[in-house]
Order: sequence, then C-alpha cells, then structure tokens
Amino acid sequence: MGQTIAQKCIAAHLLSGEMIPGNEIGLRIDQTLTQDATGTMAYLEFEAMGIPRVKTELSVAYIDHNTLQTGFENADDHRFIQSICYKHGLRFSRPGNGICHQVHLERFGIPGKTLIGSDSHTPTAGGIGMLAFGAGGLDVAVAMGGGAYYITMPRMVRVNLTGKLSPWVAAKDVILEVLRRLSVKGGVGKIVEYGGPGVQTLSVPERATITNMGAELGASTSIFPSDEITRSFMKAQGREDQWVALSADDDAVYDEVLDIDLSTLEPLAACPHSPDAVKPVRELAGMPISQCCIGSCTNSSLLDMRKVAAILKGKTVNPAVSLTISPGSKQVFNMMAQDGTLADIIAAGARVLECTCGPCIGVGQSPNSAGVSLRTFNRNFEGRSGTADAQVYLVSPEVAAASALAGVLVDPRTCGDAPTVTLPDSFLLNDNLIVEPCPVEEMDQVEILRGPNIKPFPSNTPLPEDIEAEVILKVGDNITTDHIMPAGAKILPLRSNIPAISEHCFVRCDTSFPARCKKAGKGFIIGGENYGQGSSREHAALAPLYLGIKAVVTKSFARIHAANLVNAGILPLTFANSDDYDRIEQGDILRLSSIRNALETGQSITLENITKKERYPLTHALSKRQISIILAGGLLYTVE
Repeated sequence: MGQTIAQKCIAAHLLSGEMIPGNEIGLRIDQTLTQDATGTMAYLEFEAMGIPRVKTELSVAYIDHNTLQTGFENADDHRFIQSICYKHGLRFSRPGNGICHQVHLERFGIPGKTLIGSDSHTPTAGGIGMLAFGAGGLDVAVAMGGGAYYITMPRMVRVNLTGKLSPWVAAKDVILEVLRRLSVKGGVGKIVEYGGPGVQTLSVPERATITNMGAELGASTSIFPSDEITRSFMKAQGREDQWVALSADDDAVYDEVLDIDLSTLEPLAACPHSPDAVKPVRELAGMPISQCCIGSCTNSSLLDMRKVAAILKGKTVNPAVSLTISPGSKQVFNMMAQDGTLADIIAAGARVLECTCGPCIGVGQSPNSAGVSLRTFNRNFEGRSGTADAQVYLVSPEVAAASALAGVLVDPRTCGDAPTVTLPDSFLLNDNLIVEPCPVEEMDQVEILRGPNIKPFPSNTPLPEDIEAEVILKVGDNITTDHIMPAGAKILPLRSNIPAISEHCFVRCDTSFPARCKKAGKGFIIGGENYGQGSSREHAALAPLYLGIKAVVTKSFARIHAANLVNAGILPLTFANSDDYDRIEQGDILRLSSIRNALETGQSITLENITKKERYPLTHALSKRQISIILAGGLLYTVE
C-alpha cells in the first residue's frame, strides 16, 4: 500500500512509535521557529534545560508580534531573544524583516523537512511541502535541544482539487469552503493533504494561504505536494538547490476524501465570530463597512499586494472606510516600492503599516464601536480585534480591496474584469535583517540581556494522590485561547511575566476569575467541546497553572492546548458521558480520589461532585509519556 505525502515525511523522521492512527509517535525535527509573543518563554525553558547550543538544522527567532513599543517591555524582550540567539546558535530575524510564516516560506522552507513553531499557523509552510506543526513553546524548546516532538498519529484527509479558480475567486475562498464543509472541529486528529489536477493552478503563496488556515480546522497540519510550481518559486528565491519533489503514491489510502471543483467556487466570507461561519459574499453584499485590513500571515504575499494595488489603482478609498495594508515581509515591501505597487496603494488612500502581525492580534487598528471590519486574516473570534462588539468578517484581498472603494461589502464579480498579476521570475534577495549566531568558540563570552519584566517559568509540584477543589469557572463550547489568555497591545507585553499576565486570564469570560483563583488557592475548570482552539500560546496553560488550576475537565480538547496543559502539569480530562457536563455548576466542590494511582495503573477515573453527591466517569487520551509528565508536575521536570 502506497503512502500519502505526510506519511512519507513522518516515516522519514520517525524516532518512536508506530504509524497507526491514535498511537503516539515521536518525530525528529529539522527546523524550529518562534515569534516574540511566545519566544521569551520558549527560550527561558531552553535555558532551564542547560543545553549550550541548538541541535536542529535550523532554528529562527522572529520579531513580528510585539512591535508596538509603548513601554520598555517589548524592547527588552527583543533584546533578550537576540542575545539568546547569538549565544545559543539561532538565527534572529530583526523587527521589520517580516511575519515569521511569510519570511520562513520565502527564505527557509524546504520540502520534506519537519518544522515546529510556537505559533499555531506554522503549517503555512505546508504550502511549500514541509511537514509543519504549531506547538507550545516548551515543545519547541525540547526540539531545539535535540528531543523528539510527540503527536498522536493523525488520520489522513485528501482534498482533491479539480478545475481552476474563476476570475475574482481566490485561494482564501478555497480554505473558507473547506471550513464551511468541515467546521472548526473537522480537522481534529487529521492531516489535510491537497492533491488533484487543480493543485497545478495554484502558486506557492496561494497554497500557503490554504495551509495557513488549516489551523482553523483544528487539523494537525496541512500540506501540498512539492512539484514544478514549488521548484519555480524556490528558484525565484535563489534556493532551487534545496528543492525536492514530493508527492503521494498513486495507491495511497486516505481516511477521508473531499472533492472540490475550483471552477464552482465563488467569493466567500466567514461571518462573526467563527472562521467556519461561512456565507457567499453575494448574500451579504451591500452591508455598510467601516474598516478593511489587508495582510497577516494568511494574505500578505507579493501576489496579494499586487492584486490589491491593481484594484485600487487610480481610485480612492471610500471616505467611510479605513483601509490598512500590512506587507508580509521586507522582501515584499521592498519589491512593492520598486515596482509601483506601493505607490498605487498609497495614492488610493490606504494606510501602510509595518511588516508585522499587527491588527490580526489586536495590536492597533481596532475597529470603531460595533464597527464592521473586513479582514484578510485567519481568525475573527469575538473581541480579538480589540473592540468587544466589532463585527469581523474574513475575506480575500480582492473582496476587501473592492469593498474598501465602495464603502459596502461587494461581490467583486460585479466590478468588471479581474486584475491579472503574476509572481516575478526572481525575488529581491537581501537577508541583511537576519542576524547570524556567534561562533561556538565565542559563546561563553556572550551575555544574556534580561529586562525587569522577564520572570522565571512558573514552578509546579508533582501530582498529588487526591485533588479536591472548587469549580472556579465553567465555560461553553469552542472556548479559544483568546478567551483564556487574550492578546492585544495592552496584554502582549506581559508575555514574559506570568504573574502579571495571569491577571488577565479568562477576563473575557469572567473578570473575577484571577481574584477568585487566588482566593481559592486551587481549582477546576469545566469546559465544553473543542476547548482551547486557536493559538498555540502556552500562556493559556501557564497562567492557569500559576493561578492554581489543577485539572480541566471538558467534552473535548483542541490538540495543541491539550499538549500545553500536559507540559504545564495541568491534568486534561474528558467526560465519558457528555451529558454530565450539564450536571456540574460553577462553585461545586469536586474531588478526584486516588488520581495519581489511577493514572499509574490505568484504572478508571471518577470525578466526585461533593456538593451534589454525584459521580461522573472520566476518560483521558494521555500516552504513557504524558502520564509521566503529569505525575512529575510538568515537562520541564522530566527533561534530562
């Protein structure tokens, strides 16, 4: 039996376990990336391991999230990360060089290699044929130290593409269609692999848009073949020598197949407040808007920017609309300046921002009260924009640009001929904002520069035999890491300071949560389906750890967050009977008796509700390795 693309990559990097869906496997990791919102904690964890030099083929630290310097905190973090990189053998991508996923695709991605990053959209690199996973910072730190990355062997999904996109229909519409069909839970435990003749009609940046938003499916990762299209892109980047062909075997077997005829797609929009709340733009056309934001790691390539400029050329943004443009990298920005793309965008009245994540993570450009914002981003969770009552729609750059001119949401197919733009035969190559590490023989002389906001990794203790505590919080389905640990310009600078950032934990659900945790000293959280979806931010586990949360019991977990809870030493458990969720109330006193022994011996786990005098059977998906981590109080206590 033949293998899928992902199975070939996994087999080539398999260190432990069997490639049977549901089994835990350990993978050798070739490359890692971090960004500054997650990087400081990852590097504090790496330091704690005592390993002098990274052992990966390539590790890169990007500065692209916390670039708004309204105080010393972000600048101090950047200085800390740069000194860590210089000493320990990482490349450092300076502020202004671009968004991690866009730059990595351009300059470092290699087909067939493995990549993990402390950012949930690391699967963007699947557009160039990498097996790329989003992960918590501690998992990245372990990989940098030469350790394996562990996941549950996923099932394989084939998205079979035929036909060709019609004018005004974009790659963004492809992934929105997949989300419409599968939902934000539809990819859990799966790798989404794209194939079929329609793949040949999509450029690498378009493929990367699709794999980027595979994170919104809850998928382990997404991947495209590496073919002549990939080769041309890498040649244009001066990296043809790193290209390898990669495709699925003709007799590869998939657990699920989804057929999409690209020619039948139309412009789509994800409506508030979920990426899978997808409707045709034509059904929403005419809705007044107040903002359009074009950019993010999803849609900030040169191809996207050229399309936007062609739509805006010679026109003026509607006076009721604020239009912002965030180029994805210095390479993109430079080429926009040279070929006239930037001039056309500026002349139309767009506001050009830094080559950073910016508005996507709530750093600047929050919409007006109850404002309707069209964004080419990947997430539209409630409050993520920085405005609690904003109505955020996710659309393609074509829809955003056309709508910015009209002042209302527009189906661009009513706007005449679609612009025809192409990628260049060669990109502008200038890696002068990548700082190389010091020679090995000089590393002992390098000082790590720490600011006063950088605090140690929070400590934990081994799992006790019994846990008895109050339900500090009960939440519903699809709780995101933005609910648990918000981003935004005010909170992101505290990412290096768990005691300070914990004051904001769950405040979008309950402003009293941090204070009640401190008063109780310990507690349980009860959640619904898909708990912890969204970002890979391990702060959504570290802040609850600091506040005394001992266990989280839900109907189901999102993959990365469940792994982060284990790494932090917080016990993730699920209801054997989902109806039992309804029987528990916030404030109930719960007890897990002999929980340590139950995990060690494989015995059944029962949650006792002391308040209601009831008992509920629980299950877990922990491997033997993860159980040992939980028993020890967290991953750091098991690393040798």
